[in-house]
Amino acid sequence: MKKIEAVIRKSRFEEVKKALHQIEVNFFTYWDVTGVGNEKEGHVYRGITYSTTDIQRRYISIVVSDPFLERTVDAILNAAGTGMVGDGKIFVSDIIETYRIRTKEKGTDAVN
Repeated sequence: MKKIEAVIRKSRFEEVKKALHQIEVNFFTYWDVTGVGNEKEGHVYRGITYSTTDIQRRYISIVVSDPFLERTVDAILNAAGTGMVGDGKIFVSDIIETYRIRTKEKGTDAVN
């Protein structure tokens, strides 16, 4: 099993959610976060420069069985990408064990 953590633009969240549902990844957790990225210049709107050092993003956490890893990462990459600085990051790590509290199932049975 793998844990996929993605930090994406909030404006791309609906596209990512739809892409995940299309590949049958129907359970994930997300929350709004603020971070600091590589973008150094501010954005100008109506003649006013706004700081972009503190960047609003959405953080997504997903646990999938190994066969779902590549398709899940691909779905996020394709749906979240704009080709511009600040598209985000994806992190993948191993999960040792998973338990479903309600049924006490464990392993991939608890994920699917």
